[in-house]
Amino acid sequence: MTISRARIDAALAAATDTRHLTIEPGALATVAAAFSATFGSRAAIVVADATTWSVAGQRVDGLLRAAGVAMLPSIVLPLPLHADYEQVLALQSRLATDDVTPVAVGSGTINDLTKLAAHRLGRPYMVVATAASMDGYAAFGASITRDGFKQTMACAAPAAIVADLEIVAAAPTPLTAAGYGDLIGKVPAGADWLLADALELEPIDPAAWAMVQHPLRASLGEPDRLRDHDQDATGAFFLGLVMSGLAMQATQSSRPASGAEHLISHLWEMAGLTHAGQSPSHGTKVGIGTALVSMLYERLLPLDLTQIDAEACVAALPSVAALEATVRAALPAGEIVDRAVVESLAKHPTADQLRARLRLLRVSWPALRERIREQLLPAEEVRQMLGTLGAAATPAEIGVSSARLHADLLTARLIRRRYTVLDLAAELGLLDALCADVVRALHPPGPTTSATTRRPEAAN
Repeated sequence: MTISRARIDAALAAATDTRHLTIEPGALATVAAAFSATFGSRAAIVVADATTWSVAGQRVDGLLRAAGVAMLPSIVLPLPLHADYEQVLALQSRLATDDVTPVAVGSGTINDLTKLAAHRLGRPYMVVATAASMDGYAAFGASITRDGFKQTMACAAPAAIVADLEIVAAAPTPLTAAGYGDLIGKVPAGADWLLADALELEPIDPAAWAMVQHPLRASLGEPDRLRDHDQDATGAFFLGLVMSGLAMQATQSSRPASGAEHLISHLWEMAGLTHAGQSPSHGTKVGIGTALVSMLYERLLPLDLTQIDAEACVAALPSVAALEATVRAALPAGEIVDRAVVESLAKHPTADQLRARLRLLRVSWPALRERIREQLLPAEEVRQMLGTLGAAATPAEIGVSSARLHADLLTARLIRRRYTVLDLAAELGLLDALCADVVRALHPPGPTTSATTRRPEAAN
């Protein structure tokens, strides 16, 4: 796929913060011109970690100095580095001593730390990408852990982005695989947005939809070439990641790029999921969540929802008190569960609202079902695409047991107010059965004992 300058310029025109974007081989040579065009005569400071400093940070510092940009000594953060709030405050303190524009050189963690620190100081910033590892380069928020709670903190996106494909394509394959998991999540996220739009809960923004969905299949289409560090394939892939961020800027919402697959990932992040002593990357968890949500849709779509009994669903609607009790029983006490209660109650319908919603569903289901089918990829294809890059594709690969998976699929919808297929299934009284069926498909019951074969049925 050829990177369309017209498409980039149209997306930048709709974005609220980002004004400059360069994605090409050798783009590092343009970094000084990009900085001056965006920030004028302001002074700059490079922010990197020990790895990204050697990959590109030292060269960025030298190029800016050679072009006559006033430079302060670079900040090279020590490894291991985590995107937590304490690190943000520490970086903010170091940046606050001088009125300079930060130039983040790195990917997820470096970008998020610099983004929030700069925002808290009221300054724009620039990012030089070193890996296609996430969609957050152009996103308006930063994913930060505070008091054990992984959350997206509102802050401005970078004013300028430079991605040298010689550097980005050469990044370690696990980093690209993480970005691939993040991007493939836009497929079921689109299905969830179609659902929310059809039920008149969150209308689709046509421009934002086009930014994310139009380049998506081409961006995802060549995982084997991404694995082989092909620059052309990496360029198309990186464009897909950045367009997602620009769409989030345009809408001031993550809805264009995030659905139930992200809720599953966020739940695991909030729970501090580790496997073999490591925390799986955000993109790894989103990729697995994508396959899981695709499996749920594959079980929901064959059902004839034109025949649902709306009054029976309304009668089964839990009270506000019962919902709060469910949330508090499912999540650890403290800030995490308190926030989840607020989020869950924000989307909990009244009886009249649910009745109207389900009547609308019955009418719209035939056409909606076909649109969702066209939007989705088969779950098995998702797993194969992830596997091409060596990415985990099933929960068991990151240490999630069948029992935990069932519980997590039921709980994921409770942590955010975003309406997804998980909410629809719950409102139809189908969520537990659908989740149990997904778990059975991933963990087939053993043939040796009758107790083994009966246990999954009991989960219903």
